[in-house]
Amino acid sequence: MPLVAAAVCPHPPLIVPALAGAAASELDDLRAAADAAVARLLAADPEVILLLGAGPQTERFGTADHGSLRPFGLDRDVRLWKVNCAGGDRLPLSLTIGAWLVNRSGTELPRLARAVASDASPAECAALGGELVGEDGRAALLVLGDGSACRGVKAPGYEDPRAPAYDEGVARALAGADAEALLGLDPALSAELKAAGRAPWQVLAGAVRAAGGDWRGDLSYHEAPYGVAYFVANWERV
Repeated sequence: MPLVAAAVCPHPPLIVPALAGAAASELDDLRAAADAAVARLLAADPEVILLLGAGPQTERFGTADHGSLRPFGLDRDVRLWKVNCAGGDRLPLSLTIGAWLVNRSGTELPRLARAVASDASPAECAALGGELVGEDGRAALLVLGDGSACRGVKAPGYEDPRAPAYDEGVARALAGADAEALLGLDPALSAELKAAGRAPWQVLAGAVRAAGGDWRGDLSYHEAPYGVAYFVANWERV
């Protein structure tokens, strides 16, 4: 898979306006940044879009599989690409929101999806990234993952004084396309801070390292609404 570009987006359910309701405008900036990142990904002229996010286990999904927003109170399926009887409601939250973002762009490009186990080791993540690069077709990689969920007393993981420094490190790595810094994220600390993006970011790092060449990063969003750190970034070949 010749990797032509990558983008990083978070996957909060509330990015879907119909789920956020009256609070939808609170994430307008995040939504706009994610839309722009996907558009920039498509501008790299890929042949396929590969969605990558964390899940209960490492697995590959079919193009007809879909996700659901029902667990969050909205009776809606989110297709990955094609819809037929061969598909099933299988996508984890990360890939469901990723599919929603890609579908929102209006592209007709084929979509593939892979999940990496949320507890996969850095070495396992890097190896998976290397496997992705070995597949066929010019691909753009959309990586879904949130930062720490411990930014304040109202955060899902409550306040943890280690969270700001952790998130700043992730922000610097994404802004600088620093694959080695992402691979250096500690799985134990990441789990304690409830950072759902650690494993997917490390797969991205492994893919870029295996692809070779020089890459530049652009971090377009880094905020922590609701006590969870969200990042939007693009990585492109120099």
